[in-house]
Amino acid sequence: MSDKHRKTIRSFVRRTGRMTPSQKKALSELWPIYGLEFTSSPSQFDAIFQMPQPIVLEIGFGNGETLVEQASQNSDQNFLGIEVHDPGVGHCLLKAHNAGVENLRLIIHDALEVLEQQIPEASLARVNLYFPDPWPKKRHHKRRIVQPEFVELVASRLAVHGTLHIATDWADYAEHIDEILSHSDRFSCTHRREHDGDQPLDRPRTKFEQRGLRQGHRIWDWCFTKSA
Repeated sequence: MSDKHRKTIRSFVRRTGRMTPSQKKALSELWPIYGLEFTSSPSQFDAIFQMPQPIVLEIGFGNGETLVEQASQNSDQNFLGIEVHDPGVGHCLLKAHNAGVENLRLIIHDALEVLEQQIPEASLARVNLYFPDPWPKKRHHKRRIVQPEFVELVASRLAVHGTLHIATDWADYAEHIDEILSHSDRFSCTHRREHDGDQPLDRPRTKFEQRGLRQGHRIWDWCFTKSA
């Protein structure tokens, strides 16, 4: 993906939001423990995490509650979360500290730039993309993060047989995801599940999922496995 394209079309809108005093304090005091600054050179994960374990990357973790839950329940894996909204990061830091997790690190930056520049090739075991912004208006579809370039980039960062997990509650976006991934020779669809919130595929339920269910949406889950 060219620099020009990335700078003019982004998959997110950076919102400031209201930060609570505790979130501000967490960003000040806990960021040195859990935070990673964005860098244009590949990270050395063996030096970042205490244990050399498979790495799970979550893109757009929101308030971080499900990310912390996964890290807490899977101590045999290392978790890396990317988010651009400071209040959510502050909330996640508090949750991580209260849970006492040590296998979690966070980055505040554009996920595409992190993938391109900071994540080494073939270094990830799994990538989670849960309920990304659906950009429902047709003229905004080009801003959806799931595009051929994104799929190719994720594939290059996953180890052989690594997995890409996606979930959405927008039927139109589900069609878009099916279309984009069906044309990729880098992944095969291992699981596809459509449900009413009662059958999440190897993940916790999220805040955005619950909001969609209240609006009467169905849920789509996928697991795509990187081809050999």
